Amino acid sequence: MRGALGGSGVLLRRLREVMAASISPQERLDRLVVLIAANLVAEVCSVYVLREDGSLELYATEGLNREAVHLTTMRAGEGLVGLIAREAEPLALSDAQNHPAFSYRPETGEEIYRSFLGVPILRGGAVMGVLVIQNRASRLYSDEEVESLQTTAMIMAEMIAAGGLKSLARPGASIGLDRPIHSVGVSLADGVGLGHAVLHEPRVAITNLIAENPAAEVQRLEAAIAEMRASIDELIERGDVAHIGEHREVLETFRMFAHDQGWLRRMREVVLTGLTAEAAVERVQSDTRAKMLRQTDPYLRERLHDLDDLANRLLRTLVGKANGVAREEMPENAILIARSMGPAALLDYDRARLRGLVLEEGGPTSHIAIVARALGIPAVGEIVNATALIQSGDAVIVDGQAGEVQIRPQPDVENAYKDKARLRARKQEQYRKLKSQPAVTRDGVPIVLQINAGLLVDLPNLEATAAAGIGLFRTELQFMVAEHMPTTSEQQALYTAVLDQAQGRPVTFRTLDIGGDKVLPYMERVEEENPALGWRAIRIGLDKPRLLRAQIRALLRAGSGRDMKIMLPMIATVDEFLRARTIVDREQAMLAKQGHVPPLSLQLGVMVEVPSLLFELPEIVREADFLSIGTNDLMQFLFAADRENKRVADRFDPLGVGALRALRSIVEAAADANCPVTVCGEMGGKPLETLALIGLGYRAFSMSAASIGPVKAMLRALDVGKLTERIDWMLASGEGAASLRPQLAAFAAEFKVPV
Repeated sequence: MRGALGGSGVLLRRLREVMAASISPQERLDRLVVLIAANLVAEVCSVYVLREDGSLELYATEGLNREAVHLTTMRAGEGLVGLIAREAEPLALSDAQNHPAFSYRPETGEEIYRSFLGVPILRGGAVMGVLVIQNRASRLYSDEEVESLQTTAMIMAEMIAAGGLKSLARPGASIGLDRPIHSVGVSLADGVGLGHAVLHEPRVAITNLIAENPAAEVQRLEAAIAEMRASIDELIERGDVAHIGEHREVLETFRMFAHDQGWLRRMREVVLTGLTAEAAVERVQSDTRAKMLRQTDPYLRERLHDLDDLANRLLRTLVGKANGVAREEMPENAILIARSMGPAALLDYDRARLRGLVLEEGGPTSHIAIVARALGIPAVGEIVNATALIQSGDAVIVDGQAGEVQIRPQPDVENAYKDKARLRARKQEQYRKLKSQPAVTRDGVPIVLQINAGLLVDLPNLEATAAAGIGLFRTELQFMVAEHMPTTSEQQALYTAVLDQAQGRPVTFRTLDIGGDKVLPYMERVEEENPALGWRAIRIGLDKPRLLRAQIRALLRAGSGRDMKIMLPMIATVDEFLRARTIVDREQAMLAKQGHVPPLSLQLGVMVEVPSLLFELPEIVREADFLSIGTNDLMQFLFAADRENKRVADRFDPLGVGALRALRSIVEAAADANCPVTVCGEMGGKPLETLALIGLGYRAFSMSAASIGPVKAMLRALDVGKLTERIDWMLASGEGAASLRPQLAAFAAEFKVPV
């Protein structure tokens, strides 16, 4: 083992000499394959590079027909080379031609070679090419030879990433990490943003790859790990986890990995092959990332994120860099790139410089998405491997409407998006002109349009949109961005500021809606099999009455002498509402006894989002002062389809017959009891969905500020009488229809209603 590793060190030193020589890129590559073949006693060494179109091109070879260089290509997944690129795993075979994936290319002359060893050329977990050695005789390649070839492949990855082979690429065959990439994720916040990438946690650039003294590098590595361990232990012991923006659970996971001897041993072994300590960390993490990205188990994928964070910390310790990004160095048109973010981290950035947000994680209903929409920042989530594919300073386009990201776009693509942004700006200008126009349909039916909010940064949107009020104020956002549990006085200060800025417009405050996908960093996380169906929202409030009482007290004090509307989320039974109302009544009585001026009026409402409440509609409309429909959760529970699960999220349409009939039953029951009802979920902010809801009888909606203009443009062109007749007919004759969306779109087109 020691001799093999020593030979690897000799190879790396010779590779460094070739890398430093003043020769052409092709000559450098040709010399490299000769060196590798000689060192590993192989008759063939070949380098295949991944092109922009996903195919692999032979860039250099020692042993095969050199005329095949730049002529031989393989489709993604084709042949043994394509298999390695797809799986990102080494492949060693003693009889390659009998492998089912073997693909014979006569122009290369490789038919006489039986043994085959190939490794992926990886950087940041992304495959950039494949490095192969072959021998005529049937032989088994040792673990040491696989290790040596993997280490050499890392050197080549850095050369490709730095653009060292760019001049060899044929037209339309861009290579490396500088090639244009079109990636599709999910829309988090609407809008189009063009700018340059800023990494939320910048990747550490490794310039020194090959070690002069492996023993000294091992000492550097162990010292850095000890320093990192101590810093993590100190963070946990100090108890200021929330202050640095990381959950205690994550830090505990960091500590577990940081003390893992297997992880240290693996990096130590790589250092002994001849790499520097930081190159070894990068190499081990790149291999791990490539493997785990191909896992479907969500637990394993989550462990990848833990390891990524840990490796980043270790690299920064090794090179002496602080964690985080220098805010003052942000460009004027910054596109923020992150694996994941909390809302507090996003609020730390200069909003005037932010043009877009790209995340590897985060769904449309996550709190980071809510904050991005509140700030008007185009955002896209679930962009796989974004932090590895995008480098600081790269040109990036975020299309929040389509859920697409263009990385290093071609000029024609960039120009097309500039045109799209200008068209969007013109539409926004048209919507602004509607600001002074009443929200009344073509046949004279008034519609109430309000905005959703959750932070003080949302409040200027009231004036900008001329909205009738705030139909949903998400009080939990204050808790999510805070470093500690907000006190009653802190809560009261926020609610007072909201009411002051609303200037008499109605504001509906929703009590704390946490649990499920909304976890407070300073509260102990409760592990549940189905968190969306578990301990959340009003269930927490009723089980922890002190928490609910403190918030109710803050709301009542803020509403002193004013109209106050409070809404309770996740009510599943009338009994839950009555229990919560008892708490509100007690707090009112307590404040009156203490001499506090009560609200001028108090309305206590229910958020209808649990289907069980549909079967207690006569009772709930009699007891509650108003209803608000949370269509996001209501549809999720109605169809038993997790809205964050791509396999089922789009399987059922809220414009289907069943969903619309359920929604109609609510508005009809509310009308019979003269109980006001508002739609505050996503359906209420989409023109076509809002059109359907108006046809069912809904007359009040609350939505994101950006949706007010499009929805108002739609309803001002709408004839409600004709729509109601058409929807009644659709629901009566639509049995078995998966969705009424096509028929509703056809109605809108027929009567020139913009949707």
